[in-house]
Amino acid sequence: MSILVLDAGSSGIRAAVVDNLGHVVWERLVETIPDTSTPGLVEFDPAEYGTHALTIGAEAIAAVGPVDAVGISTQRASCIVWDRDTGQALAPAQSWQDLRTLGECLRLRSLGLRLAPNQTATKIAHILDSVEGSRSRNLCAGTPDAWLVWLLTEGAHFVTDATNAAVTGLTNPEVTGWDAHILDVLDIPLEFLPTVVSSSGYIGDATALPGSPPICGLVGDQQSSLIGQGCFEPGHTKITFGTGAMLDLCIGHERPAVETRTAHGSFPIVCWRRGTQTMWGLEAIALSAGTNVQWLRDELGIIASVEESEALAATCETSEGVSYVAAQLGLGTPHWDYGARGALLGLTRGSSRAHVCRAVLEGIAQRGTDLMEAATLDAGIVLEQLRVDGGMSRNTVFVQALANLSGHRIEVSPVRDATTLGAAFLAGLECGIWPDWESVGSSWNPLWTAAPDPDFDRASHRSVHAEAVKRSTGWIEQLSQIDF
Repeated sequence: MSILVLDAGSSGIRAAVVDNLGHVVWERLVETIPDTSTPGLVEFDPAEYGTHALTIGAEAIAAVGPVDAVGISTQRASCIVWDRDTGQALAPAQSWQDLRTLGECLRLRSLGLRLAPNQTATKIAHILDSVEGSRSRNLCAGTPDAWLVWLLTEGAHFVTDATNAAVTGLTNPEVTGWDAHILDVLDIPLEFLPTVVSSSGYIGDATALPGSPPICGLVGDQQSSLIGQGCFEPGHTKITFGTGAMLDLCIGHERPAVETRTAHGSFPIVCWRRGTQTMWGLEAIALSAGTNVQWLRDELGIIASVEESEALAATCETSEGVSYVAAQLGLGTPHWDYGARGALLGLTRGSSRAHVCRAVLEGIAQRGTDLMEAATLDAGIVLEQLRVDGGMSRNTVFVQALANLSGHRIEVSPVRDATTLGAAFLAGLECGIWPDWESVGSSWNPLWTAAPDPDFDRASHRSVHAEAVKRSTGWIEQLSQIDF
């Protein structure tokens, strides 16, 4: 038995086939780089996005034969509005990274609505406002998962799952439907929005693909990565270290008391929903992670490739007092200071490119530890495990630094991008490949594990980091005053 997974991210769409052992047996990635021609605007062509997904999905089936089900994982909160009758997009899709509605979010805050520009809510309203007469048309407005399901089922099903719906800023507290008051304020017709369904369950047949396999899994990318790393019970935690870093932590089946940002800067999320059971969680965010290593390569020329950062940093045992704050785009959890900026401190005449490289890797590990500490404090639970995926999870110097700084054993995902496995597991639970969550968890086998060095002075290093962060905050005062 096998599952076709369509993993549609911010910069590419991957089709993969996962077998009943949880192994990826076929995959292909097509880049879909968004348009960023104007600062603050990030958009993409919905038609091209959908065409790539359908094309490589069909290629996968042609290569491996019929599949038992389809699982879909997508970037969250991006917005697509299209005509229900013609299937044509009303305007370019607005990425979750798009900031054009920042001013509107600040205005809405004065009305008591706490919405952020990276949520879907104001993006839908902006597209509707920009096209005259749009609210009188027969439209669909949703996130990329809803768009792909609509295309795969040839317009038969218009749905979104709870993990995606929960980050739109438009749902009721239980994430079973839409908040009438917010829709009224933004003038978004209820009939434009999709039905909220479970992350694991039969949705409809993908009639646009050969063999019309059933769609049985639908999930946001970060939650898919969480499940893909065998995290499905309270205390289970993962961090994805890609362009930025996202920590997701399962907390239980009871909805968190808060609906927006918590005391230490994390956010409540839906980790997954299956039938009537919902796993709630918290998410913590570092706005930049891998981008700092790319900076070493592209702007400073310290390394020729991202992979070289590991070997160069390994040539010195410590950074010799050099400290780096990974805040090129500001600080997320727990500080949420958009005006903070990266800082390289402690340099001496003897500081080498290796020391700087190591300091950058350790600085990203410090931010990962910040996320872990904030989320566990907000959740009020003891961390049971910490698993990592993403491009930086292949850097052994970085992973060991994360183990030392966090004081926890780090398990590295055998698949660099675990989103593929998560969507497969959710679909496989529904079609019987995996009978229960325990069988999903038993398939986890880390690529390798990093244990904390017992001689590492964690307290001292965390203290130095805290002082460095203080010096990086408030650098651009106007941005530091913005808060969502």
